[in-house]
Amino acid sequence: MKTKQAKDIDEYIADFPDDVQPLLEKVRASIRKAAPDAEEAIKYQIPTFVLNGNLIHFAGYKNHIGLYPGSKAIEEFKEELSGHEISKGTVRFPLDKRIPLGLISKITKFCVKRNRAR
Repeated sequence: MKTKQAKDIDEYIADFPDDVQPLLEKVRASIRKAAPDAEEAIKYQIPTFVLNGNLIHFAGYKNHIGLYPGSKAIEEFKEELSGHEISKGTVRFPLDKRIPLGLISKITKFCVKRNRAR
């Protein structure tokens, strides 16, 4: 979906269709609220939050938003994520369904604890 490399998250989100941008902003806001001390960055050409290393990533695609909290977080929230497509360190949220912002917040808080323990 993206055609250029973004310099920051604002530019990344602006490159998406008007109907997808608010969804990406909501994911960003949920992460920001759960990890207020984290810094925003673009790593691996996708939005990343950094706190004692990479904390969590997210990305927009044609049909879903990908969340990349790492394998430990996916395992920790496996039951709550059971209705979503998951893999070792990834969860996909379809664009045509409600994005579980509360769950994203819980996963982010888990990642904060994980990273602060480093």
